[in-house]
Amino acid sequence: YVCSTWGNNHFKTFDGDIYQFPGVCEYNFVSDCREAYKEFSVHIQRALNSNGHPEIEYILMKIKDIMVYLKPNLVVVDGRIVKTPYYTSGVLIESNEIYTKIYAKLGMVLMWNQQDALMVELDNKFNNHTCGLCGDYNGIQIYNEFIKGGASSHHASYNSITYGNMQKISKPNSKCEDPDETQALPSCNEHRDECQRLLTSPAFADCRLRLNLEMYIQACMQDKCACTGKSDSFCLCSTISEYSRQCSHAGGRPGEWRTQSFC
Repeated sequence: YVCSTWGNNHFKTFDGDIYQFPGVCEYNFVSDCREAYKEFSVHIQRALNSNGHPEIEYILMKIKDIMVYLKPNLVVVDGRIVKTPYYTSGVLIESNEIYTKIYAKLGMVLMWNQQDALMVELDNKFNNHTCGLCGDYNGIQIYNEFIKGGASSHHASYNSITYGNMQKISKPNSKCEDPDETQALPSCNEHRDECQRLLTSPAFADCRLRLNLEMYIQACMQDKCACTGKSDSFCLCSTISEYSRQCSHAGGRPGEWRTQSFC
């Protein structure tokens, strides 16, 4: 089971909800939230890069008692810069120019493309035990993330911005604005045909039955809206890249979809 974030502030929870949250503070991405001893936590900080696109500036993770701090091309363990591959009590860190990967024996794999996309895979022993932007991993969409309260009780429903803001890590000296909870996302229907065409191209034939196509079409439509006519590759490619990664992860074999002129 995988939780991921990519591109234009998209998130996909363990339970399969996809939402957008444009926060630029430090947030709890996923943590073990049992009351007693927490086995791990992963925090992320996004920032806008020089092109105005959101990228992950750093990842801060704690695995049992080990602190790992990641930036592009930099791995710091317990305050020391380390060379990879690096191994320490149950944690293996590998990195190359493109990806940083961390394998933790407690049942977790983290993969970051050192730019916009982060994926965390968790053992199902953590079912119902997680909190953060990745949700509670209870196997039920929406419940407990965007709708609080059991079947008989009063329901409080959250929009994704409210939910995201609740995951902020409060740091006394940090100055970051919460995204506005009242702003509505634009309807981007005029982009549906193009997004559908991109995501159902022959290269992705092996992906159709493995993933929920509609969710990625919606994310692609939001990307196109947000980019207001700029056709730079971030706008077009980040969701398609994510679809391709998720397809591989689900055992599919995406074909070569990048071309000289596209992405």
